[in-house]
Amino acid sequence: MAEKELIETDRLTIRRFRNDDWGDLHEYLSNAEVVRFEPYDVFSEEDCRNEAARRSSDKAFWAVCLKEDNKLIGNIYFNRQEPDEFSNWEIGYVFNPEYWGKGYAAESCRAIIDYGFRELNARRVVAMCNPENTRSWRLLERLGMRREGHLVKNIYFKRDEHGEPIWNDTYEYAILAEEWLDYSS
Repeated sequence: MAEKELIETDRLTIRRFRNDDWGDLHEYLSNAEVVRFEPYDVFSEEDCRNEAARRSSDKAFWAVCLKEDNKLIGNIYFNRQEPDEFSNWEIGYVFNPEYWGKGYAAESCRAIIDYGFRELNARRVVAMCNPENTRSWRLLERLGMRREGHLVKNIYFKRDEHGEPIWNDTYEYAILAEEWLDYSS
């Protein structure tokens, strides 16, 4: 089955990245508040040029754009996990704070999860987030996902001024295909 290049919702177009998306990408990836819980620091303009080019050939990344003007307002990561035969997919998302609180993340994630279950034959979709990222775990719960675990100081992405790891906790969420199909009907 061929993968889609475009998914539409009432208000959004969810499409593959293009090289010229770097400017809109820079608007939010250069914001320290946005990348606070991400495994990377703020991006420069040059970083965003390179990242847009990289994402344009990476099928795991989706650009979330407003239908009305094609403004890129965020991105979704949706990728099949190993081993393939388990049919587990992971979802993640980052959005421009100018568009927070308007339901765009929920609308686009719902569309991608639905695509995963209905067209890619996903068996299970998982997500992880920092417990301090309340907006993120509340979104996952609104999507019908269940919190399956709370891992304590299991991962670090950044180091302190002395070079020591800054350990973080992780909430783990998941939903099965049969749960999604019941939830979304």
